[in-house]
Amino acid sequence: MSDAPTRRKLPIRDQTSSGGVAFRRNGDVVEVALICAGRERRWQLPKGIVDPGETPEATALREVREEAGIHATLIAPLAPIAYWYVGTERGGARVRFRKRVHFFLLEYVAGDVADHDHEVHEARWWEIDAAIAALAFPSERKVAEEAKGVLRA
Repeated sequence: MSDAPTRRKLPIRDQTSSGGVAFRRNGDVVEVALICAGRERRWQLPKGIVDPGETPEATALREVREEAGIHATLIAPLAPIAYWYVGTERGGARVRFRKRVHFFLLEYVAGDVADHDHEVHEARWWEIDAAIAALAFPSERKVAEEAKGVLRA
């Protein structure tokens, strides 16, 4: 008989989010809106869960508006990312989430990053290379690099 504790496997839930690389041109400089969020105060791209009946494109525009305080227009899809994490679902049960995040290149139309919602500590415009360096997650840095390539093409 093994002395190892019995591990209960957590149930798996699929979760779909969507977000954007929102940019603006300031002369010859391309700037990207990033948000500072979470207990760790990480810089990341604005994103959130796709609501029932909502398209990933609509979610990306909504989340950029809510989290970064700006209105944008859809330019192009970017590569999605996928990852796993353990969290708590509604009702308090611990589960493993299999998360897929759709990203889109979005162009700034109007608004102010100071108008972000309560979930965000700060939203700020960054020069694109500084934004890429500041992003906390390698997968999001890759998405921002892809956006930079699309903008150069």
